[in-house]
Amino acid sequence: MKILKYLLVGFVFGIVLTKSEAVSWYRIYEMFQFDSFHMYGIIMTAIITGVIGIQIIKKYQIKDIKGAPIEIQDKEKGTFRYWIGGLFFGLGWAMVGACPGPIFILIGAGFMSVGFILIGALLGTFLYGLIKDNLPH
Repeated sequence: MKILKYLLVGFVFGIVLTKSEAVSWYRIYEMFQFDSFHMYGIIMTAIITGVIGIQIIKKYQIKDIKGAPIEIQDKEKGTFRYWIGGLFFGLGWAMVGACPGPIFILIGAGFMSVGFILIGALLGTFLYGLIKDNLPH
């Protein structure tokens, strides 16, 4: 029964991203060219929603689905790795026109060529897993 909840949320999320054109290559291109506010508005809305959600979780000590308290760990100090990670993520996003969530949405919408992007993302994640212990964290 739990999987149905997750599937339903995933479908709704996919529909919202599709209808808001957040999965549109053209909208992503516009964003990286600084030609349109559309994607920045979506991203800022997500950030504000996340901040409010985290504050609600902390204030009311909301529990997870199993009844355990949700504990949000503080981030480690040091911004260099976040800048490098963000740079790689942004470059990949700009080159292929999709970040991880929309990859699955685009495949579900019938754009099968995005399967190559999914394979590249999975290979990149696998390679990171192999070399992460040797990277300066």
